[in-house]
Amino acid sequence: MAQLGFYYDMTVCSGCKVCQIACKDKNNLDAGTLFRKVYSFEGGKFPNPWEYNLSIACNHCAQPKCAPNCPTGALYKREKDGIVMHDPDKCIGCRLCTWSCPYGEPQYIEKLGKVGKCTFCADLLDKGEEPACVAACQMRALQFGDIEELRKKYGALADIKPLPSSTMTHPSLTIKANKEALK
Repeated sequence: MAQLGFYYDMTVCSGCKVCQIACKDKNNLDAGTLFRKVYSFEGGKFPNPWEYNLSIACNHCAQPKCAPNCPTGALYKREKDGIVMHDPDKCIGCRLCTWSCPYGEPQYIEKLGKVGKCTFCADLLDKGEEPACVAACQMRALQFGDIEELRKKYGALADIKPLPSSTMTHPSLTIKANKEALK
């Protein structure tokens, strides 16, 4: 099985949030619910201020905490590509997954009384298309593919500020980081 993952180049990300908007639009999400989030961090002092952006969604971890903690099996890893999927018909809205994920990615959707999350746009992938966030990124800061291939090409960095240690879940993510984001 190939494990799909994301490559994110924060050195070219402008923080425009087009990836976040594309995800929100594709998933028809209401205000306040985001499956992909873009954060901005800044610091330093004159004459050396700095800023960086972080675009993050579900990392489709090799060892997700959300899936084994789901009492109904609504969250599971898809066998053919390792995507952490969500079956809304099985979800009872208990929120154990939201509390289990160290990245805070599954989102409780109040009006549904259930959780939702990034599914890597599995429906688009199955049609040979890119995830909405990747397709929308004007700077090409986001890419996707077999995570091992992405790591061979770009390195295996997944530990940056403010993300939790990658040893917790082994996220399917590799990042080209700004120096200020390095732990």
